[in-house]
Amino acid sequence: MKKSFEQKVPRRDLFRLVIAGTGSVLVGSQLSEPGLADPVDLKNKRRARYQPDSSEVHNFYRVNSYPAR
Repeated sequence: MKKSFEQKVPRRDLFRLVIAGTGSVLVGSQLSEPGLADPVDLKNKRRARYQPDSSEVHNFYRVNSYPAR
């Protein structure tokens, strides 16, 4: 007894496969090269950002009712 192992692909599934493949190719072509990170300026990175005598720090302590220094 011979059995046929031929598998038929419905037209709708074939159409979905073609659309998905076309969409993935279009999306892949729209992607540009991966972005490169900006170089790090170590002098600026290691700089102290906290200035204890700045007006922002004095205003913070004044507004939040911390005792005067």
